[in-house]
Amino acid sequence: MSTQQRSALFIDGANLYATTKALGFDIDYKRLLKEFQGRDNLIRAFYYTAMIEDQEYSSIRPLIDWLDYNGYRVVTKPVKEFTDSAGRRKIKGNMDIELAIDALELAAYIDHMVLFSGDGDFRSLVEAMQRRGVRVTVISTIQTQPAMIADDLRRQADEFLDLVHLLPKIGRDPGERNARPAGENGRPSRDFAERSPPRSNPGLESRYGIRQGPAPDEFGGD
Repeated sequence: MSTQQRSALFIDGANLYATTKALGFDIDYKRLLKEFQGRDNLIRAFYYTAMIEDQEYSSIRPLIDWLDYNGYRVVTKPVKEFTDSAGRRKIKGNMDIELAIDALELAAYIDHMVLFSGDGDFRSLVEAMQRRGVRVTVISTIQTQPAMIADDLRRQADEFLDLVHLLPKIGRDPGERNARPAGENGRPSRDFAERSPPRSNPGLESRYGIRQGPAPDEFGGD
């Protein structure tokens, strides 16, 4: 019988993107998943992001497709567009409620919640998970000025991990990126191509640490 804790990842996509951008590195999402599969009995890995659905092509869509095909449970919703009092077009997209609901519904089935976010709005969620007996690790950074994590969220967490310290394990290798420049004819290795989405975007390899994969007929049906 396994003694590993049951865990789940909850990734606030917009917040994590802002954090890695501030730190100056890219995340390799395949390495990230492997890292946490090796730490616990990982039963779910959620990724949350809002999207502009009326655009003909969204720059984040290839990433979302890749995550969907490669072990992540992706949760999206359309962003809301509005005009502020100065007449400027604004975009609003907040996934806090969706993330909180999923976490609370899963609380009875996990021992450990790993939250990739520095958003202070999640402090109450962390407290609620702890009341249900779930240990909570929050991953963000204090290496920027100002820190990307809210102080009250950091204090509430059972454990805080600085994203900088995870860089060697989940960061995109700059050397590999330079060795494999984006091109039209390069085909990825078979192990990384497995279960990749049909949409092709060579720029993904350098931006997100993911490689484009096989033709649609290689996926198989559900």
